[in-house]
Amino acid sequence: MSLQAEQPVLVRTRTTDSLAWMRLDARMRLLPFGLALVAVWVAARPGWLGLAAGDARAQLIFGVAGAAVMFVGTSLGQLWITRRVRGTVKVPANGDDVVLQTGYYLINAAAEEGFFRGLLQGGLTVLAGPVVGLLVATPAYVLYHRLGGWGWTDVLATALVGVPLGLAFWLLPGPPSLLGVVLVHFGATCGFLGPGPWLLRRFNLL
Repeated sequence: MSLQAEQPVLVRTRTTDSLAWMRLDARMRLLPFGLALVAVWVAARPGWLGLAAGDARAQLIFGVAGAAVMFVGTSLGQLWITRRVRGTVKVPANGDDVVLQTGYYLINAAAEEGFFRGLLQGGLTVLAGPVVGLLVATPAYVLYHRLGGWGWTDVLATALVGVPLGLAFWLLPGPPSLLGVVLVHFGATCGFLGPGPWLLRRFNLL
């Protein structure tokens, strides 16, 4: 199916726009996620939470390679969804907003992976086994995006990220670690939001 369709509507964002939603987003999501992680870590320091490097070599190879693949894949996914489903997309108006969003998405990746992969999947893996951890945490991660007002096509697209990340957190060698999945999550988010659409626009694909 061709990506060429009617021209989508581009909503230009600047740092003031991004800071406005980031302040709300941090209070509503990232702060509670972070507090939950800190509370569990302080109370028990469990290894299953994934706050150690684990097999650092395997984590970094997976994280760096996966981030690059996900960045390209989610950028193309955003292009397809924008042209075929949504018809509009937010694009940073300048480099300052690209840098701001990139930094925020790294924090977001760490908070979401810490909560869904570390706390939820890791905890359930200890309590009920890795399959239960994967089958509960991954749909929870995918569906919670709906709470942020995402359309169903965008929500379902997160499954293409959530499933491999859930499997990687379970199957990568060494002790549980969030390092690799955070890097891949970061690459995926940057491809789908902010930097990805900005590059697509720079290459005249949007």
